[in-house]
Amino acid sequence: MVHVVFYEKPGCRNNTRQKALLEAAGHTVEAHSLLTHPWTAESLRPFFADKPVADWFNKAAPRVKSGEVDPTAATADSALAMMLAEPLLIRRPLIEVAGERRCGFDPEAIDAWIGLGEPEHVGDVETCPNLAKGNPCKHGRE
Repeated sequence: MVHVVFYEKPGCRNNTRQKALLEAAGHTVEAHSLLTHPWTAESLRPFFADKPVADWFNKAAPRVKSGEVDPTAATADSALAMMLAEPLLIRRPLIEVAGERRCGFDPEAIDAWIGLGEPEHVGDVETCPNLAKGNPCKHGRE
């Protein structure tokens, strides 16, 4: 099993579930606040690897949901600048294992990468359950 550095929004129900899944699979989780970490463009960019820029964004962030921020119109540089100014825009979690970095929590991809165990039974652990029902997030600003 591996040591997982996990950047989350404290209080996020899905991030809590994701950490529990990692721990249940035998991994150790070192959690940090995505919102208060001292990010730079150089430290943040590697988490997104070759994903399209639009996939770097937290689709539930208030400014994305309102249409004020259009992830499909962002360049890599403009996306990083926006995210450094407002970390809520960053898709979460950000995960680092042995120097490899990734964003988001796709159970099948996590299982293939570090092992998760029966990812097909996990369900959706990225969409806030309240937001999925059309309600505001009850755990603070998304």
